[in-house]
Amino acid sequence: MVDSSTPEFTGPHLCKLQAHEVVGLLKKGEVSPGELLEASRKRIEAVEPHINAMPTVCWERAAEAAENLNTDEAGNPGWLAGLPLGVKDLNSVKGVRTTWGTKGHANFVPKASDPLVERMESRGGLVVGKTNTPEYGAGGNTFNDVFGPTLNPWDTHLNAGGSSGGAAASLATGETWLSHGSDHGGSLRTPAAFCGIVGLRPSPGRAGGSSADLSFMTEGVQGPMARSVTDCALFLDNMVGFDQRLPVSYPAPETSYSLSVKRPNDKPRIAFSKDLNGFGAVDKEVADHLQNVLGALEKNGATIEEATPDISNLETTYHTLRGMMWAAGNKTHPDGVREHFKQTLVENTKFGDALTMSDIGDALIGRSRIHANMVAFFKDFDVLVLPVVGCMPHPQEEEWVREIGGQKLDGYMDWLRFAFLATVTSLPAISVPVGIGPRGLPVGLQMIGKPRDEAGLLQVARFVELTMGGPLGPIDPIVK
Repeated sequence: MVDSSTPEFTGPHLCKLQAHEVVGLLKKGEVSPGELLEASRKRIEAVEPHINAMPTVCWERAAEAAENLNTDEAGNPGWLAGLPLGVKDLNSVKGVRTTWGTKGHANFVPKASDPLVERMESRGGLVVGKTNTPEYGAGGNTFNDVFGPTLNPWDTHLNAGGSSGGAAASLATGETWLSHGSDHGGSLRTPAAFCGIVGLRPSPGRAGGSSADLSFMTEGVQGPMARSVTDCALFLDNMVGFDQRLPVSYPAPETSYSLSVKRPNDKPRIAFSKDLNGFGAVDKEVADHLQNVLGALEKNGATIEEATPDISNLETTYHTLRGMMWAAGNKTHPDGVREHFKQTLVENTKFGDALTMSDIGDALIGRSRIHANMVAFFKDFDVLVLPVVGCMPHPQEEEWVREIGGQKLDGYMDWLRFAFLATVTSLPAISVPVGIGPRGLPVGLQMIGKPRDEAGLLQVARFVELTMGGPLGPIDPIVK
């Protein structure tokens, strides 16, 4: 539960409000986009020296966009009405330095924005900066040779998670009200858990798509990050819709997510798997905290059953699909970019290049079978609940976690295994804060939903948030 140990917040009052509250003020004319830009700027200047979450800012561009803001006479729930937000530094923003966290693009300034960025801006979002990410989004720890590391606001000695670590840290400290992220191996979910915010990995095609050269690949998705479930629903409304440039995209739902989340599922049928039958390692302190959370959920109306779906061959399937992405993506990078790759990125690419057609065939069959198993599993449950990661944040200087629950880990993705299931099956997944845990740090709970059922997933997430007394932030960075 949220308690008196929650750190204080000394930033501008506007920055403390939730996004949907601020959008309401904007729509009523009680606050202006200019006032929000000033509040965001003041907060960013105050906390960036401590966390390094948004190393690139674009205030003049944001102010110009505020002057030319589109209006929505129809009252579309996805219209943000001039709300400042951040964009992850893996997505192009026209006229703004975009680096992908790699020296080879350290000074790149795109002439056009990513399609999803265009949509967010056309619906009233004001991009104020680019959030930090590991090189090409590879890994669960946010650092790169262009901007350095992003630090966890709850303890600046610790890892903020990755690859959307900058987005999560900026939200946790109140720099912006919403921040864009992306996810393949937990890149939205891990930093959300570590920084005490909400991160939703939508179904592929729900919110934008992959890069132009990899537009048919569905494992990496973009999605909303926010400080509350309600705000996450609002931001998802801002992102959704069909775009013919994105071959896997599809239309927005008839009922907005903002409306759906107002009706929490207060009697959810929850399947809980503490370690996916040994697939993922868990530290005792994490397991104990989540067990207490489940007790609170059950006491407040949830039906909870310990159950694990058949996930045979999940690990091999995931790594093959991930390898395909790196092998294909590497073909688009010139030599001047590849020569700067960190060692783990070099290894990713070599693994992908070495895959055989037999490997790829096995992965396609494997993901189809696991998806079918999940569909059958959901006949009895609304969501599958499991850890986001099996450990609390480790020191930032550890690139990846090498031991959890007494189990030695060999590969740098091993500590992120709980992220694999949603990615392989294209199911929506969300990380929601479930109170303050060991050493005064936030803990996240992962929920995986039914195919394309972001609405149902958000309704359960809102029930969890209400039960656990959330949302948590924002906070002042705890500098150590």
